[in-house]
Amino acid sequence: MDHLAKPQPPAAEMPLRQRASFHNENRFKIGLFGINCSSGRTATQVPERWSGNWRDNLRLAQMADDAGIDFLLPIGRWKGYGGDTDFEGEALEAITWATGVLATTRRITAFATVHVPLIHPIVAAKQIATADHIGEGRFGLNIVCGWNEDEFDMFGVTQREHQSRYEYAQEWIDAVKLMWSDEEEFAFDGAFVKLKGVRSKPKPYGGSRPVLMNAGASGVGQSFAIRNCDALFTGLGNTSYDELTTHIAKVKDIAGKEGRDLDVYSVAVVTCRPTMQEAMDYDHHATQERADWGAIENIMRMRGTQIDGIRPEELEANRRRWSRGVGGYPIIGDPDHVADELTRLAAAGLKGLGISFVNYADELPFFVQEVLPRLARRGLRAA
Repeated sequence: MDHLAKPQPPAAEMPLRQRASFHNENRFKIGLFGINCSSGRTATQVPERWSGNWRDNLRLAQMADDAGIDFLLPIGRWKGYGGDTDFEGEALEAITWATGVLATTRRITAFATVHVPLIHPIVAAKQIATADHIGEGRFGLNIVCGWNEDEFDMFGVTQREHQSRYEYAQEWIDAVKLMWSDEEEFAFDGAFVKLKGVRSKPKPYGGSRPVLMNAGASGVGQSFAIRNCDALFTGLGNTSYDELTTHIAKVKDIAGKEGRDLDVYSVAVVTCRPTMQEAMDYDHHATQERADWGAIENIMRMRGTQIDGIRPEELEANRRRWSRGVGGYPIIGDPDHVADELTRLAAAGLKGLGISFVNYADELPFFVQEVLPRLARRGLRAA
C-alpha cells in the first residue's frame, strides 16, 4: 500500500474574493495574454516571434510564476487567420492548457477561455472543477459568447442573433453554477439548455467557484458581465483617458447597485527597451516593416473593418491599428514611460492589464526587472 498516494485532507475554505484578487495584495494586476497561440497577439513575420508551443508555454508560465505575475489568460482559438505565418494557427486548447499550467506552477492564476455555444455545460463544469482542484483554487474562467463565424462553421454551429447569444450564455452559466453548488441532483429546463438528472462531482476547490470574467463590449454584453462575473475586460481602442475613467466608474456603479463587486481590466501590447528610441525602432520593425499584412487584413474583414473602396490613408491607419497586438493598447517606451502608462491606467480605475509581447520569454525578464519595481515604489505592486 506504500506506493499509493495518501488521502488528502478536505480543501480549506477559499473565499471568492481571494480568488478574484488572484491570491495576493497587488493593487494593480499584471497578466500575460495570448501565450497559448503561435505569434501570441502580434501578427508579425520577425523570426523571434512567439512559438506558442507547449515547451515554451511551460517555460514562460514557470518564469512568470517565479516573477510574481498575477495571471495567464489564453485565447480561445480554433482556426488561424492565414497570411504568411497563419497567424495564431497553432493554438493550444484553453482548458487542457490551463490544467497543465496549474499542475506545474505554485501561485499564478490560469484562466481558460471557453466559447459557451461550442462546449456542453456538463462537460465544461466537470473539466473546470478538475482543473480547479489541480491548481488548488487558481483556475479562472473567461466566458466568450462567440463572434468568429468562420470558426463556428467548422463546428456546424450557427451563430445566434446578438441578444440570443447572451440569453443562451445566461442559461449555460446558470446550469454550470448549479453543478458547482451543493445540489446533489437537478433538472434544468431552459429555452436553450435542457438537462435531466444532473449530478456533477467534484465541486470546485475550497467551497467557492472559480473567478469569472467576460469581455462583453455591447450594452447587453456588459449587463451579462455585471450579473454574472467578477471581472469585465474592456477594450481601450481610441478611448480618451477621461472617457475610460467615466466608463469604469459607471460600470462599477451599476454593478454596486446590483450588489456586485466588479473589477475592470483591459489588454495591452508592450514594447519595453532601455531607451525610448530602441523601443520605437523595434515596434516599427516588428509591427510595420515585418507585419503579416495578409493575416491582418483577414482579421479586419472578420471584424467588419472596411478594406475595399476607402482612402489609402484610412486603410493604412486601420491596418496599423490591428498590427499591434490585434488591436491591443500599445505601450511603447523605456521602463519609466511604461511604468507611467500603467500608473495612469490604474488611476483611471483599471484593476489590471493582460499584456503581450512579440516574444514573451525574451522580453518578460527586462519588464520584471525594470518596470515592476517602479510600480512597487508607487504602491501598485507588492515589493
